[in-house]
Amino acid sequence: MSLFLIAALPFLGALFPGLLIRAGRDACAFAAGLASLLAFVGLMTHAPAIFAGEVIHARVDWLPQLGLSANFFLDGLGFLFATLILSIGLLIILYARFYLSRQDPMGNFYTYLLLFQGAMVGIVTSDNILLLLIFWELTSLSSFLLIGFWKHLPEGRQGARMALTVTGMGGLAMIAGMLILGHIAGSYDISVILQNKEAIQSSDLYLPALLLILLGAFTKSAQFPFHFWLPHAMAAPTPVSAYLHSATMVKAGLFLMARLWPVLAGTDAWFYIVATTGLVTMLLGAVIALFKDDLKALLAFSTVSHLGLITMLLGFGTKAAAVGAVFHIINHATFKAALFMTAGIVDHEAHTRDIKRLGGLRHLMPVTFTIALVAGLSMAGIPPFNGFLSKEMMLELAAHTDWNGSHLLVPALATLAALFSVAYSFRFIAHTFLGPKREDYPGHPHDPGFGLWASPALLTVLVVVIGLFSGPVVGPLVQVTADAVTGAHPKVYLKLWHGFTPALYMSAGAIVGGLLLLMLHRWLDRAWNDAPRPEAKAIFEGIIARVTDLARGITDGLHNGAITRYAAIMVVFTLAVSIHAYTSGTLGLPTRKMMEIGLLPAVGWLLLVVATGCILLLHRNRFLSLILIGIVGLIVSLSFNYLSAPDLALTQISVEVVTIILMLLALNFMPKDTPIETPPLTRLRDGGIAVAAGVGIAALAYAMLMRDFSFESISAFHAANSYKGGGGTNMVNVILVDFRGFDTFGEIIVLGIAAMVIYALTEAVLASKVRAYLLNRKPDMLMAGDAHPGLMVVVTRVMMPVALMVAAYIFFRGHNLPGGGFIAGLIAAIAVVMQYMASGFGWAAERQRFPYHGIIGSGVLVAAATGLGAWFNNVPFLTSDFGYVHIEPLKEFELATAALFDLGVFLAVVGAVLLALESLARFAWQPGIDTDHAIDINPARDDLAANEKNEG
Repeated sequence: MSLFLIAALPFLGALFPGLLIRAGRDACAFAAGLASLLAFVGLMTHAPAIFAGEVIHARVDWLPQLGLSANFFLDGLGFLFATLILSIGLLIILYARFYLSRQDPMGNFYTYLLLFQGAMVGIVTSDNILLLLIFWELTSLSSFLLIGFWKHLPEGRQGARMALTVTGMGGLAMIAGMLILGHIAGSYDISVILQNKEAIQSSDLYLPALLLILLGAFTKSAQFPFHFWLPHAMAAPTPVSAYLHSATMVKAGLFLMARLWPVLAGTDAWFYIVATTGLVTMLLGAVIALFKDDLKALLAFSTVSHLGLITMLLGFGTKAAAVGAVFHIINHATFKAALFMTAGIVDHEAHTRDIKRLGGLRHLMPVTFTIALVAGLSMAGIPPFNGFLSKEMMLELAAHTDWNGSHLLVPALATLAALFSVAYSFRFIAHTFLGPKREDYPGHPHDPGFGLWASPALLTVLVVVIGLFSGPVVGPLVQVTADAVTGAHPKVYLKLWHGFTPALYMSAGAIVGGLLLLMLHRWLDRAWNDAPRPEAKAIFEGIIARVTDLARGITDGLHNGAITRYAAIMVVFTLAVSIHAYTSGTLGLPTRKMMEIGLLPAVGWLLLVVATGCILLLHRNRFLSLILIGIVGLIVSLSFNYLSAPDLALTQISVEVVTIILMLLALNFMPKDTPIETPPLTRLRDGGIAVAAGVGIAALAYAMLMRDFSFESISAFHAANSYKGGGGTNMVNVILVDFRGFDTFGEIIVLGIAAMVIYALTEAVLASKVRAYLLNRKPDMLMAGDAHPGLMVVVTRVMMPVALMVAAYIFFRGHNLPGGGFIAGLIAAIAVVMQYMASGFGWAAERQRFPYHGIIGSGVLVAAATGLGAWFNNVPFLTSDFGYVHIEPLKEFELATAALFDLGVFLAVVGAVLLALESLARFAWQPGIDTDHAIDINPARDDLAANEKNEG
């Protein structure tokens, strides 16, 4: 099965649980389980190749020039993690079916779970760090949904926010580190990066990249000092906790360290940062776990401790330590998932997870007790269970590790952590299941049905089998995984008995010490509760509160609702960056001479300056400002034509006509004059900033125009391929409908959306009393007696077919001569606009045959269908094709698919312009409304009229 399909199956499966929930809980669980099972079966089809030492690759290039590609690869490390993710995911799906109550939205749960599973599979199979980063952030988002699944619980919402905040911040740091790593290696492909160890470790950017990447890994895997988020995530349903702690989320950080181990490990920085952090986390998590009374909290801090153990082994930087880390990842996944499910069973049946309210459950829940006993002893590192083997490997490696010249520090602290590990494991077993039965259980404890204990029971069988037969059962898997992490590795030997070694004595001491701590727990617990110590949750909430206050202060200071302030900040920042670039750059001397300025350009420039200056001086008169803006647009159009850009000139002048008319209509909704709102000093400040920005733009334009550049302009490519590749001699049009057709497609969609927004806004206005006010508003100057002069009506109706013919001519010539669908659409829209202006909105609206919304939609659909047609020829979306046809008695002519795309542009432009026009104009006319008897909602006008009558 393709790696793409394996990675996609959980995401595809996430669509079905929500749809099938009405078919029953079993159908919902079956759909979720089937997606995971198919992905697992697909993964197992690659097992023979993986165990033979092969690496499976799948690659699809997207933007290879930018290093963007969808690359997947599967080696031993990815195979191990994907196996754990999918297999334990299947068991979690089964367990959740019987754990969740009927009040829980099971469809949502399985959807979130499969999204989480898919993101994790994506992480462990990605061969591109940019793709890995996408999946990395998806795990944070999907885990947020899972941890906060019980939205009615405040602790659930808080735990979800805390997990998202901590892991999200670490993920942002990791993004920077991974990009640096890709820059050093010269590729964003992980398989290429792993072959550049010397280049990476010799680079000056190695340490910054290492720190940033480890920050992401440590936050994800709850390493000190970021360990606090993981226990608070226990507010999630137990199936989530079991999955998150055993095979997903927290294991993502371990995977990242193992994946990049070949290029990052082996340096002093790696050893002291990673090994020290792991050692501290292992000890701290074990100590705190011993004094937690909530079963899930105890297991959560035990997870923190075991994650620290694996991190410490990876930090040692030796091949043997990497093997131990890989082996413990397998063992921890089996016993920890079983223990969390056991804690969920106890909570489900006894209605409490408080150890102080439990005890004696072995008499009432013998099956659950057996599962908990086996998994708990494995967590404690008691032979012959699998946890003992990897714990012995850890102690043996710790015994031979020096830390800054000390031979005792690491083994002593590792033994102390193992001692506390034994103590909290024994406490989990003894204080929950041993002792006499109680009469005050909140519920009525008993063993649940097979569906609830089947999953943890299967995992405990693996705990025993791996412990007794580790070599044949998991030896090959550990071998191929170790080879993937460390390169060619000597044969891995896993066995239960290694003789009398330092690790055996350390382990025996830890077991005896753990039993002693359990005996003294009552007194130690009292001392622990009385001792002052920092509370990570309070520190986190305090930091978040301070950061929030700071952000709010900055936001409130900058965002006061004044657009002039926003514009001033943006322009000043741009000026500062530009000045820095100019003073620190190497701008050469001019290489071109000034051209002579003719009379016509000088007159045009003078008119442009005068018109712009008048706008600044008279901008408070909105009507006059629009007239002046139209003059500016006309001069710009003439400038385009003078500079041999007829397409731009036609577009500019057409846009000017349409926008001026629409803006004149919009003035009906606004006061005639703009009020003075800013004080003189503010206007002086804004004027100074504007002048500085204008001078800067002028200087930049001057510098660009007076110099030649060594690089070749992209216009040469367009000129060379316009006819050969696009079939047209009008390079501008070919660029719009072919070379950059996707941009044009997006632009017509945006144009249609803008028209729809105008329609929606005016709908709201027309539904309010504003329309009555507009209808009853009296003009402040003498109006013409004839609203629709006959001469104008006759002229516009005669011009209508002529204008449409011109639009058709401009449309059909556009591929080879100035014109095209956009300009033709504007001309056709202007032809219709003239009818509205001459004959009135009511007359034109009554003769409208096609809804403008539909015209916009049909234009977008025609453009999209043209683009999709390219797929049938196995070429990218919107790739055009052309050919020449000779039909007698006509001359040979060209047929191009770009014409269909241009037709879509034409329809979208016509529909958008006319919908905006209709929306702004229809306040004065509505079918069924008597405008002669509209209600005047302005009482002040009535008072004024009465006063005038009395005075008369």
